[in-house]
Amino acid sequence: MVVETITIPFLLLIISSLIPPILTVDPPLPSTDGSDFIRTICNTTLYSDLCFSSLSTFANSIHNDWNRLARVAIYLTLSNTLHLVSYFQNAYSNCVDHGCGGGPHNSTTSALKDCLENLKDAVDDMRGSMKQMKELVSTGSVQSFKFQMSNVKTWLSAALTNEYTCTNGFEDFHDDGSIKDDVCSRVEDIKKLTSNALALVNRYADKAILP
Repeated sequence: MVVETITIPFLLLIISSLIPPILTVDPPLPSTDGSDFIRTICNTTLYSDLCFSSLSTFANSIHNDWNRLARVAIYLTLSNTLHLVSYFQNAYSNCVDHGCGGGPHNSTTSALKDCLENLKDAVDDMRGSMKQMKELVSTGSVQSFKFQMSNVKTWLSAALTNEYTCTNGFEDFHDDGSIKDDVCSRVEDIKKLTSNALALVNRYADKAILP
């Protein structure tokens, strides 16, 4: 399944508005547009092919900047999660509101409702991580940086937990298999994006040093 991504102009506008961070990292590998840098770092993630294919589109904006790479990964994950929530609300609104064949208390209906709440919570978690990433510019203290990055990791880890909770809700029943398969497959893509974003944040936190 192909993961839909945020439009380039919108993301570039967001990135360009961000204040350059005080903290920097070790000199990256040389690259003309950042694609080599992105590929090298993505190779350290669990889903390296998805990491590169989703982020290489923004190579000209990311260049060789660790901070921007982490930020773009978070924005990209948030955008796809918001899109998925919207898709589920449109595709399965009747099922959620009136029941999926077996009535309003049908197990599929309950699982869908819970999943949507989990994904909305994941969205809030990702927004929390984004907010904390922006606040990194407010200090040059190593101790403060470590604390703030710990918060970013905590938010992203919570988002991933909510995504797993969503799909776990479909494990113990087999009715309405097409709905179950569709939901779990799409959320699986979000899990991978979130996992990659968390891995990139971890790499940035490990590499970041005072200028």
